Parts: sequence; structure tokens; C-alpha cells
Amino acid sequence: MKIQKIKNRTILFTNSIQGGWDLNVQLILGNTYNYIIDTGLGSDSMEPIKEYLINDPKPIIVINTHYHWDHVWGNFSVKSGLIISHKLCRDLIESTWEETLIKNEKYVQGEVKMQLPNMVFEEELYFPEDQIRIIYAPGHTIDSISVLDEKEKVLHAGDNIGDTLEELVPNLSVEKEVFVETLMKYNEMDFDTCISGHNIVLDKQVINRILNLL
Repeated sequence: MKIQKIKNRTILFTNSIQGGWDLNVQLILGNTYNYIIDTGLGSDSMEPIKEYLINDPKPIIVINTHYHWDHVWGNFSVKSGLIISHKLCRDLIESTWEETLIKNEKYVQGEVKMQLPNMVFEEELYFPEDQIRIIYAPGHTIDSISVLDEKEKVLHAGDNIGDTLEELVPNLSVEKEVFVETLMKYNEMDFDTCISGHNIVLDKQVINRILNLL
């Protein structure tokens, strides 16, 4: 697993998956909480993050950007009091769990058990103590959310950024107009660095590049 320090409190863990794709998990080292954005493919994929935090006693908050299996299988392995998602995400994890686990079993890393989010929201959550804003951002999926670190000006856009530089427009499960609204919302935010579920670290200009491609 590749570990990159993106900014002072932003650490990116990138897992290169057999089959030729990458999977990113972001860690934000807040003043009050540590935030883990998405939890990968099971207990083994979470071990490097847990090891990184072994001497950090702050409580952990897990954030699921959307319900897809490669972003939630490790939920149970993180000892966290809070797992946050959009309200639709919780229902979708539960309803698709068995089918997607059987279909994608070859990607399991370690142990996998269903652990549903225990805090859900509809439009926005804010943690002022750490300047972390979590917003509803439909696009790749109807339940997609994004996380803005206002202090370090880093946006985690989930899978609303395509998986590679050659395919910046993601697969969409909403109408294009809805996704455009999400992109315009991004443009109004103050950030200079963009992290996503699978792509390399990009800058804010990627949002306009996607808009132009649409």
C-alpha cells in the first residue's frame, strides 16, 4: 500500500488492486477527531491506517462516501463510535450487501462483516472543531457525499471523479443535470486539492475539465 502525506493533516492510503485499479482511503488528522473516508475491501485493507494511528488516542469518525462495496467492506474493522453516510447510503448498503459480496468475493481483503452507518443526514453535516464539512453530492450514485476539509482546502469527491485521467467523467446513476449541479456546488467551494476514490490527487481545475467534457 502506498502512503502519501498530501498536506499537514491529510494522509492518503492507496491500495493497488489486482485487475489494474487503485483504491484510495483518506485520513484527516483533526484536532478533536480523526476522520477515515471510506474503508476499502475488508479488515486487511484497514490495518495500515490503524497502524498509522496506533499512538493517536483521538476518537475516529468513519465517513462512507457512497454505498458501493469497495468503499464500505472495512467499516466493521475500525473501532469508531460514528460511521456517517447519507441516509440513502445506509439503506443501499443493507439491500445490496449479500449480492455484491458474492459477486465481488475475489476482492475481499481479510475479514468482511456488514457494519451499517449509525449517523445519517440529508443535506449537510459540519464539525466546527475540525473544520470538516460533509455535503450531499449526488452524481456517481444517488447517495454520494463529499467531504471538505476547510482548514487545508482539500475536497474528497468520492467517486464523482472518474477512475483515471483518461476517464474523468464517472459513471452516473443520476441525470446529467443533477451531476452538473453537484459540480457547480464544488466550484463554489474553497479548495485547491481534490481527492477521489480511485484517481490520482488532482487540483480544483479538474471540476471544470469534467464540466467541459459533459
